[in-house]
Amino acid sequence: MAVTVIGGALQGVDAIPIEVEVDLLRRLPSVSVVGLAASAVKESAERVRSALASADLEFPRRRVVVNLAPADVRKDGTAFDLPVALGILAADGQLPEGSLDPWVVAGELSLGGMLRPIRGALALALLARKLGKKVLLPRSCAAQAAIVPGVEVGCADTLEEVVQHLRGEGELPAAPSSSAAVEPASFDLADVRGQHGARLALEIAAAGGHHLLLMGPPGCGKSMLARRLPTLLPSPSFEESLEISQVHSVAGLLDPGVGLLPGRPFRAPHHSVSVAGLIGSRTLRPGEVSLAHHGVLFLDEATEFSRNALEVLREPLEEGLVRLTRAAGTVVHPAAITLIMASNPCPCGRRGSPLPCVCADSSVIRYRSRLSGPLLDRVDLHVDLEPLTATELLDLPAGEDSATVRQRVVEARGRQRARGQQRLNGRLRPGEIEEAAAPTTAARALLRDAMDRHHLTARSATRLLRVARTIADLAADGRVEEHHVAGALCWRASLDVL
Repeated sequence: MAVTVIGGALQGVDAIPIEVEVDLLRRLPSVSVVGLAASAVKESAERVRSALASADLEFPRRRVVVNLAPADVRKDGTAFDLPVALGILAADGQLPEGSLDPWVVAGELSLGGMLRPIRGALALALLARKLGKKVLLPRSCAAQAAIVPGVEVGCADTLEEVVQHLRGEGELPAAPSSSAAVEPASFDLADVRGQHGARLALEIAAAGGHHLLLMGPPGCGKSMLARRLPTLLPSPSFEESLEISQVHSVAGLLDPGVGLLPGRPFRAPHHSVSVAGLIGSRTLRPGEVSLAHHGVLFLDEATEFSRNALEVLREPLEEGLVRLTRAAGTVVHPAAITLIMASNPCPCGRRGSPLPCVCADSSVIRYRSRLSGPLLDRVDLHVDLEPLTATELLDLPAGEDSATVRQRVVEARGRQRARGQQRLNGRLRPGEIEEAAAPTTAARALLRDAMDRHHLTARSATRLLRVARTIADLAADGRVEEHHVAGALCWRASLDVL
């Protein structure tokens, strides 16, 4: 009689249940794995055979048929080793009947019977909670699963420990407590001298979740400013940390002993990154955009990125998610990011600096046109930076530190929640921002005049209103006034020269 063990397959950043059905037939000994299994899954037969022998367990001398259902879902990875091994033992009568029913099982086996870590332990724990079951994992990655509330985690170092527990002959070791992730080197906004306009733009971006373009000659502080934006963001909530950690766990970037990532991610891919590297690979793993979920995606030297790579950012910036379709299937990855792009003003980088620019106007136009109008239309804040003088750099006192600015950001976000908003200002839909902003008559008149004068699109007008709402929140004003709209217009001025 066939035995069923519940495993899990990763689909995007989530895990879906997979029934590992094992049956033993009275035929010549062999192993057959069916159900749209990738090579790594089919090779599990040899790992399982050696692992059972190392644990002094008998491999049945029959034909072993393993079916992975549903059969139309592609299965990849080595996490099916443990459920296949336990299914074979249960079908051969070496495990008590029903002992596997309470478990969702996943783990890779070594030839010596050791359990090795797998990707997506956090997603598997969430799946087990959804199914009302316990989850059985290698001990080396159990710390990730243990942070999910409401699910019991069983773990082991070897196949032998698992078998003894299922037979009632021993207890599984307790899941190890998660260690704190190593945080990157600390940055502080106080390190930035001058650049008061850019500092204010960072504060607005942090308070409302707005996207930002920094344009200026080399050495004016674009990268320095961008790397300090995460220090202005409030600490993520538990649910946000869970989502961040889940994405990194599925991508295989979360160290086995680490549970929740404590801070918001900051991703800065090189300008040679491909489209797949940004939004997701052919195996449906998340790309840089999703790895920056609830954090910051920084594109330094944005004009050096390929046009295709930049244009795929349109949907994530608008909707906060990535719909990824590849040969392996279609998934939806989360992508609630704050985007910062940095660019030189011209190919030589000197335009706007004291040094003479050697670029023709046509070259500048061609260079800046690498950032398309539709993409720039989705960026709320456009900041032109100028290099600091020696006096400004050496004699200006340090500005406000990140902690001071972050407190204002937290208060501004609190006002957004107090209005009943489920999203930050920068992600409100057109109907929602109209209600949240409640612009005065004078503010409406200025907005209407700006649309006519600058030929703004409906999207640009909506984004102007979003920025104005954030400026009002930072000033603790209940309604959007005329001066709030005027302030928002200042950050769109660079559109006129692109």
